[in-house]
Amino acid sequence: MAGGRPTKYKPEFCEIAIECGKQGMGKAEIASKLGVVRETLWDWGNKKPEFSNALKRAYEEGLSWWERKGREATFGGVEGFNSTSYIFQMKNRFKEDWRDKHDHSVEVSGEIEIVIGGEDE
Repeated sequence: MAGGRPTKYKPEFCEIAIECGKQGMGKAEIASKLGVVRETLWDWGNKKPEFSNALKRAYEEGLSWWERKGREATFGGVEGFNSTSYIFQMKNRFKEDWRDKHDHSVEVSGEIEIVIGGEDE
């Protein structure tokens, strides 16, 4: 690497990231396991398509792990399960699939009339 520090990246980090996801680990834990900061994960992901794919797969594996734990817990299979904590975790960590609010956009051409109140007011 001309003019910079050599990268710590190794191809085997792809499989390590995926294995971390299979254990339900998030970005910070994956970075810690690889001995780097989260920013380095994004940098490698932007520069190395195979690592980008591994991070996507790790995310999906993590979602799968958490959903499986929630399903098991629903039927009494996880001692000490805290459903409130679980829901909070899922809604904040896996927003695309779990959040209550979904953003929608509407394209409008022409004029819109907005009426506040009714005829009685």
